[in-house]
Amino acid sequence: MRRMKELIRLLNEASKSYYQDNEDIMSDMEYDKFYDELVTLEKESGVVLSDSPTIKVGYEVLGNLEKVRHESKMLSLDKTKEVDKLKDFLKNQKGILSWKLDGLTIVLKYEKGQLVQALTRGNGEVGEDITHNARVFKNIPLKINYFGELTLRGEAVISFKDFQRINESLDENEKYKNPRNLCSGTVRQLNSEIASKRNVCFIAFSLVSSVDFDFKDSKYEKMKWLEKLGFQIVESRIVTSDDVEKAVYDFEKNISLNDFASDGLVLTYDSVEFSRSLGTTAKFPRDSIAFKWKDEIAETVLTDIIWNTSRTGLINPIAVFKPVELEGTTVNKASLHNLSIVENLCLGIGDKITVYKANMIIPQIAENLTKSGTFKIPAECAVCGGETEIVKMKDGKALKCVNPNCEAQVVLEIVHYSSRDALNIEGFSEATAERFVRKGFIKNYTDLYNLSDFKDEIVSMEGFGEKSYSNLIDAVEKSKDTALENFIYGLGINNVGLSNAKLLCGNFEYDFDKIVKASFEELVDIDGFGEVIAASVKKYFKNDENISLAKKALSFLRIKSVPRNHEKQLLAGKVFVITGDVNHYKNRKELQKEIESFGGRVTSSVTGKTSYLINNDVLSNSSKNKKAKELGVEIINEEQYIDMIGK
Repeated sequence: MRRMKELIRLLNEASKSYYQDNEDIMSDMEYDKFYDELVTLEKESGVVLSDSPTIKVGYEVLGNLEKVRHESKMLSLDKTKEVDKLKDFLKNQKGILSWKLDGLTIVLKYEKGQLVQALTRGNGEVGEDITHNARVFKNIPLKINYFGELTLRGEAVISFKDFQRINESLDENEKYKNPRNLCSGTVRQLNSEIASKRNVCFIAFSLVSSVDFDFKDSKYEKMKWLEKLGFQIVESRIVTSDDVEKAVYDFEKNISLNDFASDGLVLTYDSVEFSRSLGTTAKFPRDSIAFKWKDEIAETVLTDIIWNTSRTGLINPIAVFKPVELEGTTVNKASLHNLSIVENLCLGIGDKITVYKANMIIPQIAENLTKSGTFKIPAECAVCGGETEIVKMKDGKALKCVNPNCEAQVVLEIVHYSSRDALNIEGFSEATAERFVRKGFIKNYTDLYNLSDFKDEIVSMEGFGEKSYSNLIDAVEKSKDTALENFIYGLGINNVGLSNAKLLCGNFEYDFDKIVKASFEELVDIDGFGEVIAASVKKYFKNDENISLAKKALSFLRIKSVPRNHEKQLLAGKVFVITGDVNHYKNRKELQKEIESFGGRVTSSVTGKTSYLINNDVLSNSSKNKKAKELGVEIINEEQYIDMIGK
């Protein structure tokens, strides 16, 4: 199982590097070797994980989530913050101590080795059917080597790293406070494409149904069996009343190293029979208890509230207080998230407050002991001096700068527009953007093309000079020769990366006006898009100012000609996979670009949607050839492809 997961990681990294970053990190021979090894291991083990490159799970969109009654009621856990209570709980029994993950509890059901159902906990009696999303979780086995009925429980979670990445890509009014909220919102989406892109993981913590194996009356052995089936299981250890205190301390030391948020520990008896004999109360099972660490709380004094303006204009409050020691580190700031929290805490400068670390990681204000309520809501943006207004958000009220030309927003937009995959203005840093915006040289990204108007001022700036100025102007001039997809990406449309920008251009014949006027239905129909991306594009081009600025920028640019023969759309609707060495092209990337220029698409894996597999060794036994033969996909060589396009 470890080898399978390692192969999946290597193969997926290679595909991402090749198709997204234009880099080869392994040869075709090496890729095929690893792929064949993975196929063999999957056959031997009877396990296929959801992120395996040997399968492609399609997305599914539902009208609503169906309510389903659980086969057995899901109870909450009694809680304690006292280690001595854990010792009393165990007495002379062995127990299992594990992380209490802070995500969304999910129940999975398998029949005949296949995943057939996934339910949320809901109210404990009735959950929501999220099977369409579970099929695209990052690590769930879709097929297992056990053919009886199997039911297990676990936690759906999103890592801290993915939480940060996803939150940064969302509009301010769509951002989530923490990974748990993001995971909950993701798992319950109607469109499984969203769950797929957010890297939701499932970590098993309990085997519910009985199976036909001897587990030596041990829940721990049950979990190890689940691990052999391909499930990621929660980290745990066997404990007794003699060593449970040390075990709690060991877990505590590793909190900051966790990939996923946790809100304590769970202690359960290892013996299945003993647990069953105890029964339950009306609220809790008697065989398990949750442990919460006592929050280390420090008293301090609020010295300021900083209001940071983001790219979308929302102003985020941050509490500043006299430094205190918490969980081994010195802290003096805590996010207040939004205006509602500031108001609910009745904050004022000089107030005595208590602070702690949520999940022993994130600084938070626990309580305001003074509650003066004297802090006044800023009437002006601290960055631009523009007026502020209070807006309603999904999780409360927020403060917003109404000035669309606010410096903070402009700087971030310009930095993105200048980035490598966009207009690629070499040497133009965020620090330079901040200085130019502050001095009034730039009010929006189109002003990059008028910097020569400020030559004298720029040359006289500290850190600049004639040479630096000339290099910058040369870089701006060089950037004018660009492709339409790079320009579209540079506009910063939410959810539209460079690959999506290419699809957008290709589907509308590299005609900017057609892209602007495209209907939502036309955008959704783009193969590789979905409702989320389509809505983002439609929303962006509904704004007249966005269109006006884009057209102004285009007047400065020298957009490269439409890819050769694209107007013929010879390969429109055709999906290709390329493997092996090429003879008539510099490399596979050159061949891919030509296919795209004719309106075709190139993907990494052979699926039922693949039209042709291009491989000069048509008779080889490579994994891609085998897959193509299984699915009835035609395998052609370069000469056949060249004949196809009439070259």
